[in-house]
Amino acid sequence: MTKTTNKYSPEVRERAVRMVLDGAGQHESRWAAIVSISSKIGCAPQTLNEWVKKVEVDAGQRGGITTEQADKMKALEREVRELKQANEMLRKASAYFAPALGRFALQIACRAMGRSSTAH
Repeated sequence: MTKTTNKYSPEVRERAVRMVLDGAGQHESRWAAIVSISSKIGCAPQTLNEWVKKVEVDAGQRGGITTEQADKMKALEREVRELKQANEMLRKASAYFAPALGRFALQIACRAMGRSSTAH
């Protein structure tokens, strides 16, 4: 899993999105505003468009998964992955120790019945 670095600070992102949303009347279309503003900050128009859409989703103006929900889902997926790994380790450990535990349980049962475990 690779982690991308954010080339643009949160302040630059917020300002660019605000310029798109506030400057809607200054351009013939929203896409024209996005193209104009993206060229000024040096990012791809598609990138700025994604930022704008994400802000709209977070504000409830557009359908989709909010940043908060996505973060929570990512944390839950990480927790599930860790629990699966722990379960796998426990399964392997129990398979490894099962023969010894079986012999130990037999010895205890035989002692409880007053017999020697070697008598069987």
